[in-house]
Amino acid sequence: MAGILLALDRGDFAALALLDLSAAFDTVDHATLLRRLELSYGIRGTALSWLRSYLSERTQFVRSGSTSSRPAVLRYGVPQGSVLGPILFLLYTSDLIGVVARHWLCTHLYADDTQVCGMWLLLTKQVRWPTAYLCRRHCQVDGRQPTTVKRSQDLDPVMQLTTSGHQLPSLPFLICSSSVGPSSVVQDMGVWIYNGLTMSTHIIKVVAGCFALLQLRSVRRSLSHESFTRLVVALVLSLLDYCNGVLAGLPASQLSRL
Repeated sequence: MAGILLALDRGDFAALALLDLSAAFDTVDHATLLRRLELSYGIRGTALSWLRSYLSERTQFVRSGSTSSRPAVLRYGVPQGSVLGPILFLLYTSDLIGVVARHWLCTHLYADDTQVCGMWLLLTKQVRWPTAYLCRRHCQVDGRQPTTVKRSQDLDPVMQLTTSGHQLPSLPFLICSSSVGPSSVVQDMGVWIYNGLTMSTHIIKVVAGCFALLQLRSVRRSLSHESFTRLVVALVLSLLDYCNGVLAGLPASQLSRL
């Protein structure tokens, strides 16, 4: 976000691409991962053999009632719910940072969520490189970002940002051979970002979520005051507190809604 703000302060257009990966942990190629562990991280000998053993000879099958399919050997994927799974996935994709940096863009990675940002003109031309890298790693980059809000279509995963009063270009972005148009609002790690960076959309969503949870008053008579207070603190106040640092510096007229 700091890079985007600096670009806007210079009067540039900035862009943010949110690359959502489908079943990311299931796409890890065992052979490629083991080769990267050896060549990039120097894991050899017994340690590498242990990791090879950990990944190999895993099978899966489908069961319907009392009928099961034949077990199939897995050549891709790291076990989910394990301690090693997220670590191995991060090691598998960590050189994406270097790929992005070589094309004068910035990236932020959190597990299987990838954000690429930079000047608008650079991102329109260079975003194909990180997406091509992910495709070569067998990672399926979604053309759209899933959202928790019911609507006619999902949000586009690319947004253009500018200071107020500037006309935004409407050129599409190329995400893994799919043409994706820019969106005025995206959701990133639970935070709704509007292309004017006013945070008004995020506040609207938080307020709506809180009012929905406040329907708890229908069960208030069935709970003690202490139990009901704990319920409100856990469900409502936690929603208000989540990522509230992004609201710093906003005018009182916006914060008063919260």
